[in-house]
Amino acid sequence: METKFGSEFFAANRERLRQLFTGTAPIVITANGLLQRAGDEALPFHQDRSFWYMTGVDEPDVVLVMDKGREYLIVPERAAVRQAFDGAVDSEEVVRRSGIKEVLNEKEGWKLLEARLKKVQHVATLSASPKYIDVLGLYTNPARSELIHRIKEINGDIELLDLRQHLLRMRMVKQPIEIEALQKAIDITVDTLKEVTRPTQLAKYGFEYELEADIARGFRKRGAEGHAFEPIVAGGVRACTLHNLANNAPLASDELVTMDVGARYAHYAADITRTVALGQPSRRQQQVHEAVQAAQDFALSLLKPGVQLQTYEKQMSAYVGEKLRELGLIKSISPEEVRRYFPHATSHFLGLDTHDGGDYDYPLEPGVVITVEPGIYIPEEGIGVRIEDDVVITETGNRVMSARLPKKLIAG
Repeated sequence: METKFGSEFFAANRERLRQLFTGTAPIVITANGLLQRAGDEALPFHQDRSFWYMTGVDEPDVVLVMDKGREYLIVPERAAVRQAFDGAVDSEEVVRRSGIKEVLNEKEGWKLLEARLKKVQHVATLSASPKYIDVLGLYTNPARSELIHRIKEINGDIELLDLRQHLLRMRMVKQPIEIEALQKAIDITVDTLKEVTRPTQLAKYGFEYELEADIARGFRKRGAEGHAFEPIVAGGVRACTLHNLANNAPLASDELVTMDVGARYAHYAADITRTVALGQPSRRQQQVHEAVQAAQDFALSLLKPGVQLQTYEKQMSAYVGEKLRELGLIKSISPEEVRRYFPHATSHFLGLDTHDGGDYDYPLEPGVVITVEPGIYIPEEGIGVRIEDDVVITETGNRVMSARLPKKLIAG
């Protein structure tokens, strides 16, 4: 059955934000803007997930205003040439999706908002990320910083109140319809991976991109919007590069292949990883895979309401350290030694984003969805193994949403 997010979902989210934010300042939140790909071509548009969570609107540059009992959207007008290529914004559809009945054009909307901003001392919005995130090596969407700049031009003395923590807490605990959408995305991913990893099917693949292509086809034919993130299909030593996105190398029968993929359905993301053997796996490959599977089983035994992820990650680091020592890779268990072969966290939040919003200092509670993805990577041996499942926290513990997908080392 198709999962549909009606206007009542977005209206309820706006009301929850009003209740969390107890101030009287106007709330102003912007959509993302388009980003240049080349010349006059834009990259595929990806909406600011918190803006979508509040409105259901998938158009760029729209601004949401919530001021006391009034709420409205400011929709920028498009030049005729852009309308010819991209189409016009359908105001009736915007009203239907969001449940916000007042939709104003750029001139009318900003005239109304400007008059209000000149009279207040505070405005609540989502703080902007840095222009460039050095550790990730990427530029961020400028929409939030542009909105703040415009607000400051109107009233240089106005103080900004950051809504990010409220949205993090709201998005962290999934509502039933969100769980339903996530389960559908996960089921599509599971069924596709089961299809492409049948031994008779695996034997047909000569290159990583052939496997990637069949995964993409499997997602779309099962009703997904496409990939939730750039797929990773990496054989042998290439699996030791965690985000190996080239997916263009030939596959060898003596290699393990790691597939880290996820379908997107109704805006929600799955994120599942399996490592398979194209031929008969060696004893060493089996040992590493068994160690990772044991680590995941240990992680699942820990997850329940009240657990803090920082404490959990320390427990996981110690456990994987024991496995690394058993494998003869390290002699002493220290964070530095463990990170040589297990360089990432075990879990992250999952939802509208693959790495979804959430508070890592806040205890887990029912409705939180996270991944569980331990891995061991040994470049000097050409072995990289990761096993990842999607898990929802329940009242009594947790439920593995991707449990239908086998974890054993499948041999081609």
